[in-house]
Amino acid sequence: MKPSAHVLAAAAALALAAVPSKAAIERVVEKTFTVQPGGTLQVGTSGGSIRIQSAAVSTVTVVAHEEVRADSDAEADSLLQKLTLAIDQTGNDVSANAQYEKSPVGFHWNWPPVRVDFVVTVPMNYNADLKTSGGNITVSNLGGNVHARTSGGNLTLGKISGDVDCGTSGGNVTLEEGRSTVRLASSGGSISVGHAVGPTELRTSGGNLRIDLAEGTLNARTSGGNIRATFKGALKGDCDLDTSGGQVRAVVDANAAFKLDASTSGGSVDARGLTITLDAGHYRRGSLAGEVNGGGPLLHLRSSGGNITIETRSTAER
Repeated sequence: MKPSAHVLAAAAALALAAVPSKAAIERVVEKTFTVQPGGTLQVGTSGGSIRIQSAAVSTVTVVAHEEVRADSDAEADSLLQKLTLAIDQTGNDVSANAQYEKSPVGFHWNWPPVRVDFVVTVPMNYNADLKTSGGNITVSNLGGNVHARTSGGNLTLGKISGDVDCGTSGGNVTLEEGRSTVRLASSGGSISVGHAVGPTELRTSGGNLRIDLAEGTLNARTSGGNIRATFKGALKGDCDLDTSGGQVRAVVDANAAFKLDASTSGGSVDARGLTITLDAGHYRRGSLAGEVNGGGPLLHLRSSGGNITIETRSTAER
């Protein structure tokens, strides 16, 4: 007789319980380099988190927190022999990379046994190029460009003056303010932007998109969530909000002039507080197209299954 699924699950649980747990032993490596503003910090780690903070300094200080799962200091020292930790300076740039040796052939729990988290302090005007295979990435206010990728963690960004190009395979993305070109992507999480001054592009496969205030062009797409965007002043160019399964809400200034093209295949389109000159044949429950305040750049709104609402900022604040 073959064992049942419940029996196999219980056996697996007992086998895991029999594996002794390892203590967490921490080691810290710290290096400081003298730099000038405008350089680039490059950080890579295979499973840890990355935190970048800025200050009025002319140095880059890298702190690597090594967390080792071991029963003793001697075992921790042995495991650290298989870790490659390189923290270096080249000209005005600084790099910090941690890489553990590949997992041996076979099944291994909790590999690698060493995780390296980086905390780095940089000058206010500095660039960052960051990558981790599983941890969170946090960047405080920064005057340079930020490029960041994580395979499974969250991305949290402060006020960034330079270009922003960041993505995660499974976490959420938050940006307080982007003053230049912004590109944010997530394979399954939500994306939230407080203030977008420049051209902004947002993509997610399953989460919500929220932009509290957009001054530049906006291109936002989600495969399954809601979209809410508030525009400040006149539209600087064509804007596109598109969701396959959620609702779309666009808030505009009462005197903004633009061309509206809104359509949903599963809900209704509702315009509040707008003066619209309708295109012929484009007024029905699921579609609304026309010129607002004489026309201008295109505001393209699409949903496959939800409602679409367009309203003025004064109406939305009531």
